[in-house]
Amino acid sequence: MYVYIIEAKYCYLVDSGVYGCEEQILNYLTSIGRSAADIKGIFVTHSHPDHIGSLSWFQKHTDCKIYASEGEKRWIENIDVQFKERPIPNFYAIAGNSARVDEIARDGDTITLEEGLSLEIIRTAGHSADGVSYRMGDAMFIGDAVPVKGDIPIMISEMEMRETLQRLEHISGVETFYPAWDMAYSNDVMKNKLQEANELMAVLKNTVVSLDKGQDLPALVDEVCRELNMDFLKSNPLFATTINCLR
Repeated sequence: MYVYIIEAKYCYLVDSGVYGCEEQILNYLTSIGRSAADIKGIFVTHSHPDHIGSLSWFQKHTDCKIYASEGEKRWIENIDVQFKERPIPNFYAIAGNSARVDEIARDGDTITLEEGLSLEIIRTAGHSADGVSYRMGDAMFIGDAVPVKGDIPIMISEMEMRETLQRLEHISGVETFYPAWDMAYSNDVMKNKLQEANELMAVLKNTVVSLDKGQDLPALVDEVCRELNMDFLKSNPLFATTINCLR
């Protein structure tokens, strides 16, 4: 996944990548004539391990503040709780260590970073419990808020995901969207991505509804995977969560 660096008088990160990637971030900072000491804030889109892995390192080695939403804070500050509730393979190798959230990122708030630079908080949940995106003028950092065609569809709430897609569809004034797993999207590309996401949601929903006869979740997942030729996802616990929220 991507870590974005906002460069101004100081530097600010959007997400922190997996455990151990601080070296790659530091090398890049050096290449542009900056250092870890320039980092004054890290803005977390959500608490999944590939987004929080190097938070604790930067918290220990710099005076940066960590920003995250209230609903994601618990999993960031106690990764053991996250693993208990979402036990994915190789969790600790990706998530690293717990970190303290210094500031709560609340939907609708605007955080001033320095003179002439601010971020607006926009709630984009569904992929995670209380995920947020960060808008900076005509740019917006959206994390994993939009399901991508061809990737594993991961969501924990159908309603929240649909609300997020609607919200992004109707947002005005944003020219470039920066997701965590793909290239930057122009406004036109974003429209196509949102259409594809809605189509993916429809296919999954219709398949789940047509196959759901009250069987246990593993059996339903097997049937959905067989129907959609996605057998490689049969044993994926995150895909099972997606299917469960669509029942």
